[in-house]
Amino acid sequence: MSRPLSIAALAVASIIAAGAAGAAAAPALAADGEPEASVAPFARTATYPVFQNVPDGVDPAEATVAEISTITDDGTVVYTDALGKRIGFVDVTDPSNPVGTGTVELAELGHADDQPTSVAAYGDFVLVVIDETGGEFTAPKGRLDVLRVSDRTVVRSIDLGGQPDSIAISNDGAYAAIAIENQRDEEFTPEGGDEGDLPQLPGGFVQVLGLGGDGRDPADPATWTLDAVSFLNDDGTPIDVIAAAGLDTPEDPEPEYVAINSRNELAVTLQENNGIAIIDLATREVTRAFSAGSVAVSGIDVKKDARIDLTGSIPATPREPDAIAWIGDDRLATANEGDWKGGTRGWTVFDAADGDVVWDAGNTFERLAVQHGLANNDRAAKKGSEPEGLAVAEFDGTPYAFVASERSNFIAVYDVSDPAAPAFVQVLFSTNGPEGILPVPGRDLLVVSSETDDSSVNVRASVNVYVFGEAPAGTIAQPSLVSGVDASSADGAPIGWQALGALAGNPTDATHVWAASDVAVAPSTVYSIDVSRTPAVVDRAIHISDEQGAPVALDIEGLAVDGDGGFWLALEGATGAANQLVHTDGLGLIDRRVDLPADVTAHVGKWGLEGVTVTGSGADAQLWVAIQRPLWTDPANAAAGTVDGDDVTRIGRYDLAGGEWSWYGYRLEHTSVAGDWLGLSEITAIDDDTFALIERDKLNGPAAAVKRVTTVDLPAGAGATDASLAAGGTLPILEKRTAIDVLAALRATHGWTQEKLEGFAIAADGQLYAVTDNDGLADATGETVFLRLGDADAVFGGGTGEEPGGEEPGGEEPGGEEPGQPDAPSITLGASTVVAGGTVVVSGTGFEPEASVRFELRSEPVALGGATAAADGTLSFTATIPASTPAGAHTLVAILPDGTEVSAALTVAAAAAPVGSATGASGDLASTGVEPGWALGLAGLVLAAGGAAAVVGTRRRRQAA
Repeated sequence: MSRPLSIAALAVASIIAAGAAGAAAAPALAADGEPEASVAPFARTATYPVFQNVPDGVDPAEATVAEISTITDDGTVVYTDALGKRIGFVDVTDPSNPVGTGTVELAELGHADDQPTSVAAYGDFVLVVIDETGGEFTAPKGRLDVLRVSDRTVVRSIDLGGQPDSIAISNDGAYAAIAIENQRDEEFTPEGGDEGDLPQLPGGFVQVLGLGGDGRDPADPATWTLDAVSFLNDDGTPIDVIAAAGLDTPEDPEPEYVAINSRNELAVTLQENNGIAIIDLATREVTRAFSAGSVAVSGIDVKKDARIDLTGSIPATPREPDAIAWIGDDRLATANEGDWKGGTRGWTVFDAADGDVVWDAGNTFERLAVQHGLANNDRAAKKGSEPEGLAVAEFDGTPYAFVASERSNFIAVYDVSDPAAPAFVQVLFSTNGPEGILPVPGRDLLVVSSETDDSSVNVRASVNVYVFGEAPAGTIAQPSLVSGVDASSADGAPIGWQALGALAGNPTDATHVWAASDVAVAPSTVYSIDVSRTPAVVDRAIHISDEQGAPVALDIEGLAVDGDGGFWLALEGATGAANQLVHTDGLGLIDRRVDLPADVTAHVGKWGLEGVTVTGSGADAQLWVAIQRPLWTDPANAAAGTVDGDDVTRIGRYDLAGGEWSWYGYRLEHTSVAGDWLGLSEITAIDDDTFALIERDKLNGPAAAVKRVTTVDLPAGAGATDASLAAGGTLPILEKRTAIDVLAALRATHGWTQEKLEGFAIAADGQLYAVTDNDGLADATGETVFLRLGDADAVFGGGTGEEPGGEEPGGEEPGGEEPGQPDAPSITLGASTVVAGGTVVVSGTGFEPEASVRFELRSEPVALGGATAAADGTLSFTATIPASTPAGAHTLVAILPDGTEVSAALTVAAAAAPVGSATGASGDLASTGVEPGWALGLAGLVLAAGGAAAVVGTRRRRQAA
């Protein structure tokens, strides 16, 4: 019997279960290889694409970036845009709603080829560092423009005497220091060297700008003074302290990044020289310098082959640090991006007195990328995740280090209370190429600016905003999916995963679902995901092999479980004939293949099979598939039209016993947006004749418009066969209804809205899950969003054959109400158990439209907040359970305006005490979070039926006199 659908389409905001703000993160692998959970201190609140801030008359599709940023006293972020040759301004006083407030074009201040390299706010001024070199590497030049914040006019312009890079201002406001890099020409070959080698003169130096003291007035830029600090003698030889430091080419220092401690000591990286120098700003003296040294790293991926293989290694390699920051006054942290000779895929803490290594990340930073689905195999043979940006700041008494991966698009956060044993805290996803890391403790903010921009593939540079503390209500916390240890690894490496193009429930285990990678990963892999944990955890990988047992790379776009422990995979081919269904056993060995009919493949281009599901069993087993886009009359010429009508694609049924195909039509929503199209990305059986499908557009970011789960019921009788269509028969077009608008959930992450909503599954307990495909970071941010979308009965209707709220077996209305009366209010919890300090999503139905509903946790009443019911009487609320809540049985209560209460039982599990084992310089991370065993105990507490469904006792609350 067909399961009926609810009349109103449900917005995803009303049914998302878990994964909301404040949810546990899985920052690191514990000793047993399982991800440890902790409450993440930072949460993303907004992503502002800077193309929205370009001046009038500039095409928003033109390249525009955000590289380095600062913030003014009034809460305006100022960022550099070297490609746009401007600086931009974004108001972040409301961290959830950044507002672009315009730009200053450098062409208006100087020359059209001028490019900003760095920026720093100072009182009523913004100091803008500008490269004027224009490609003349042997005649480098640059200037510092001082802009008044209030009117953005230049009040002084200072010649810097060379090509500048970064700027830093001392804590006491007495000094600014600017690295004058005089960078090398990577296409020039010096005498006796190779292309791009050093030395390439003139050598770089540091400019020190006196801002206060000695007659200088911080409020009057006319009084500021400039002094050059050279690393070279007048004859071009390195000064003694530089000559003795063991640098690569000391006569060409190449200073890169600067940072100042509270003693007004300046640390500057000499990146291409693999060195660090310390300058006393008061005396303008280079007091010491040392090599950043080399390190060998093992347990990483070093081949570009679509495999995530963590058995590779690099020999002793120069660190070549880029960004640098002080941890206190005696330790220095560096991001070891690498340049012409080096790069070690991690970051290091040095003793600033002698350059000794206090701690080094080894392979742990690189493995964070793998654990979070962000491994960038295109960069594996080069510098991997490539940490470039780094900053250190104290929030609420805890010093944190923020290390940005330029190539894997994340920021790793560490507690550096003990610089000799940094404790990993969390990963923050960002848009592509995060470079500028700006902690703003005074506003409890972290601002990250990203530099990669390519409008042709919808990759856009952005200002990413994160808040320290509680995220806005309704936030979907990220990460939502991480991996555990690879059982086949000898050193506890995480399971490599990404590009999840398909999802399916595990019919025998409600705590797990299955997912599969697309062609971005080789060999093709099916993953087991533990959904009883938050975030969900990839805990097993099954590699697919052909009939001879050889690993294969397939474009898996659909996944179904056959009921006997094996899998059906839907393969999307580059051509029509390559679209195919394959069956594997439980170990991933292919043992059967099913081709599409030639009459279909002849009309399929590259957009073919995008889902498979199974109904029935034994002789009655049927396979169902979704074809992503319409069948084309001529796949090589879309303008020639379609076979079945405009915007009509197909759903196919394959009878496993009879070997016959039949077809139904599905009408896609039409789009007139240039470059866009709509298609299907998944099919999932709800019952034998009702199916859920994903329909989505090709847009991402703020342009994304259609990301939804729809449902269709099959009509009585068979669909069209190839023979009937060939004889002039018609393709039955199915009526679709929107069940879940997933766009709201994707936007609730406050990140870049992902394009590829690709997988949808119904677990054994009826819980609904969806996942996005990160495309293996190809023209994508790499972020994967794993969504918990509530209970199938609530979304699709109960399995009784009646509409939700309709007559139950026996003829009585739910709750004993008379027929025709409205449903009584009820609430459903997204989980029956939650860890103290965690969150649970409350979904409600039957409330008065627009009613204000309060929520409490009892027995001792604790106010949790409130929500307003929608026009259809539904509501959604993310309840944060106080960390002080005692473990045990509790009740979550919804209180209506008239005092009526409805409630649901909730078990609160105690959060384990954090652990923080110290480490030395070996690269093993100390960990923060909960004991690894808690999740196993919690899994045992979770009801097999999934969300704590029910409730319902209503009573009239005693009113105050």
